[in-house]
Amino acid sequence: MITVALAGKPNAGKSTLFTAATMADADIANYPFTTIDANRGVTHVRTECPCLDRDERCGNERCRDGKRYVPVELLDVAGLVPGAHEGKGLGNQFLDELTNADVVVNVVDASGATNAEGEPVEPGSRDPLDDVSFIEGEMDLWLTGIVDRNWESVERKSRSPDFEIEAALTDMLTGFGASEGDVATVLRGLEYPDDPKAWTGDDREALARAVRRRTKPIVVVANKVDAAPEGAVDRIREGTDKPVIPATADGERALRRAAEAGVVDYDPGDETFEIVGDVSESQRAGLDALADAMAAHGGTGVQTALNAAVYDRLDQITVFPVQDAAKWTDGTGNVLPDAFLLPAGSTPPDLAYAVHTDIGEGYLHAVDARSSRRIGEGHEMSEGDVIKIVSTAGP
Repeated sequence: MITVALAGKPNAGKSTLFTAATMADADIANYPFTTIDANRGVTHVRTECPCLDRDERCGNERCRDGKRYVPVELLDVAGLVPGAHEGKGLGNQFLDELTNADVVVNVVDASGATNAEGEPVEPGSRDPLDDVSFIEGEMDLWLTGIVDRNWESVERKSRSPDFEIEAALTDMLTGFGASEGDVATVLRGLEYPDDPKAWTGDDREALARAVRRRTKPIVVVANKVDAAPEGAVDRIREGTDKPVIPATADGERALRRAAEAGVVDYDPGDETFEIVGDVSESQRAGLDALADAMAAHGGTGVQTALNAAVYDRLDQITVFPVQDAAKWTDGTGNVLPDAFLLPAGSTPPDLAYAVHTDIGEGYLHAVDARSSRRIGEGHEMSEGDVIKIVSTAGP
């Protein structure tokens, strides 16, 4: 399962976003380091369900009238403060947890109401753009430290007559979550000495930064946008090359709880909601204010951020495997029972292995269930494809 990590300084709203996205309990308070131990939960990205192309909805528990929710893991860990890569605050704990994350959502306090350590200050007195750059910088310096600490082992390996620096660097960096392909791509874009003893500190830092950029892409969430001064989000967007999503995690959490209580009609990712239950005057006023904020920004931003992280930054597509290509069902008649996230460019054999290793090893051919046509194993699948895999290991 894809893992999305929530990063940010303390008190930026990470735990609120985590609770809103997972509806799991997490400690939330208006002071730094509310989160001590990492919170892990399951949230979802949202896409269109292929059942929209049929006469009836599929009835899957993760489909809401054609809005299909695909599970991903969400990780919320202790906030970062300046110097986290040196162990300040709970930095080492956070950064170690980050190792296995596929993508990072940097939650920033767009209202400017918390300082670098996450302590409350006068709203607007902190430039949120500073929080964007320092989080990325701490991540880069943390990985630089890992490379520096392991460099002696690379130098020792260089004494071997069959030493290849690319292989040695791959061995070191795969422990950080980089694949062999990631390392190869990074090294092709760098100039570096063949002899590790000739590497400078700048060379190692350039390597670390390049690996981090490739293996831990970032989406910025401008949280607390409903309390942010005018132009705050535009300033963040102008100051970074990362996608910036305006959001109110607190608003999303309120809506999800209201939906569970039957007070509002709302699905995560909707740009609007409808009040369908009894509310007090103060509750209605709060919901009206939230509706105005959502109208200005296209929703609460929480689902948009998750989708941006997985579909845009990780370049994933959703593919739906079925056993019956005509009915789009599994062996027991469930319509569109599963949804798999795969990298863009994936082929039917990739899907087969994602379903089960035995299915992949026994792969024979695949059928595009929309057209009922057999497709080649080199066919690149697209978002929303419905595919039947034929394998010696099963239907």
